[in-house]
Amino acid sequence: MNDALNQLQPYPFEKLRALLGTVQAPADKTPIALSIGEPKHPAPAFVAEALSTNLGQLSVYPTTLGIPALREAMAAWAGRRFGLTTGAVDPARHILPVNGTREALFAFTQAVIKRSAPGEAPGLVVSPNPFYQIYEGAAFLAGAEPHYLPCLEAHGFNPDFDAVSDDIWQRCQILFLCSPGNPTGALIPVETLKKLIALADKFDFVIAADECYSELYFDEENPPAGLLTACAELGRSDFKRCVVFHSLSKRSNLPGLRSGFVAGDADILKAFLLYRTYHGCAMPVQTQLASVAAWNDETHVKANRDMYREKFDAVLAILEDVMDVKRPDGGFYLWAKTPTDDETFTRELFAHEHVTVVPGSYLSRNVNGTNPGAGRVRMALVAPLAECVEAAQRIRAFIERR
Repeated sequence: MNDALNQLQPYPFEKLRALLGTVQAPADKTPIALSIGEPKHPAPAFVAEALSTNLGQLSVYPTTLGIPALREAMAAWAGRRFGLTTGAVDPARHILPVNGTREALFAFTQAVIKRSAPGEAPGLVVSPNPFYQIYEGAAFLAGAEPHYLPCLEAHGFNPDFDAVSDDIWQRCQILFLCSPGNPTGALIPVETLKKLIALADKFDFVIAADECYSELYFDEENPPAGLLTACAELGRSDFKRCVVFHSLSKRSNLPGLRSGFVAGDADILKAFLLYRTYHGCAMPVQTQLASVAAWNDETHVKANRDMYREKFDAVLAILEDVMDVKRPDGGFYLWAKTPTDDETFTRELFAHEHVTVVPGSYLSRNVNGTNPGAGRVRMALVAPLAECVEAAQRIRAFIERR
């Protein structure tokens, strides 16, 4: 077996199951899970209809590159969404469909990382901390070394990129970004993205921007910028060293469709396509056609944001005066401080109120004796409004009793 498998840590939800395994939750209270970031809003009916209408495509082998109509829909959406000039994203060169961003983030790392020579220090995969666990696992399995940048409140829950030494940038092969962040919900300012692009040019690394939460924001008049926005403002029409990951899972409440795309540097995507051709991960044609329908519609996406906005308003009104918790820039998580350590808070909340959250320390790594997620919990406001309100009321009562 691959020795690198021994470096993988238990997934946060495995740790959570172990933490709560012997805890008896009150039987008179219905369970409410704020732990897993799985969208629960209804899937768009027109997407389901497009999927069922095209089930005859089950008899067709899909191609890794995908059908032109899908790549065109993805490219057009990216151009509209990030204010790019018409045709800036070439469907034939700058777009590659993927089966959700999770598998794509992992596979991308395997394709990009250069194996170190004997006696040479391994390349670095630099990521925020806390972080999406795939970044770390992908680094280990690619023979790289993860390097974690703490996301602290003092820096708006974004990494302090100015504090990163040239030695780290020199060894960096991939810089993972997540904006809005998981679990913090923090947005990376476009001016910061421009500085990172300059660093990528100077030290020759790839920026991989995980933007799967980009369509969950609060101000309809000001959609958050992304890495493609920064490229456009720099006149970087080739998107050199820049790659973005987008998905229908959060945007369109379609986590089970497993549909997304990678966009950016054509040379990188050409090599990634070669890898994926061997990897055997083509998207089924019926899924592609359903995805075209989703990318071409924004009405359901705005309705989705409206539902999240309503839940944030209601939950924060209940919790803000008993917890240190603030509305994030985007996403569907609350990143709340706990009155005691995060594991104890999580365990006791479950024991007393049958509400499940995730300890922040499970989403982070200890670096130099500090875990930036310690003393916080992640709450995913994915359940229906009434359940989120009920959960907030139980959390408030739990804190007040303490």
